[in-house]
Amino acid sequence: MDRKALARAYKESRRPMGVYCVRNIQSGDTLIGRSTDLPSVLNRERTSLRFGGHPNRRLQQDWNALGSDAFTFEVLDTLAWPDDTPDFDPTSDLLLLESMWRERLQPNGNSSYSTSKTSGRA
Repeated sequence: MDRKALARAYKESRRPMGVYCVRNIQSGDTLIGRSTDLPSVLNRERTSLRFGGHPNRRLQQDWNALGSDAFTFEVLDTLAWPDDTPDFDPTSDLLLLESMWRERLQPNGNSSYSTSKTSGRA
């Protein structure tokens, strides 16, 4: 394949979607979010923290104080793209999946960086 064909194939490929977590391994605090493009959102979370521009101030402060080694970036769950539905909208499925993970990891709503403004970054 030539470069143009490879670029076109990449753009047309379906990226893994699902729920992710940024975890402070020292305190146990977590940021849980959902995305239709998990590799991109995890890269964006990591990059915005590295450059000091993350929208979640408390997470950014902890990153600045503790450094990158105190955090993990995890894919918690993925959602498969259906082959037979080209106009599939995963929004409601992703919201449900995110809600289930929040309940599992933050049963009392504690130890969380997550807010409605930071989750769901695509």
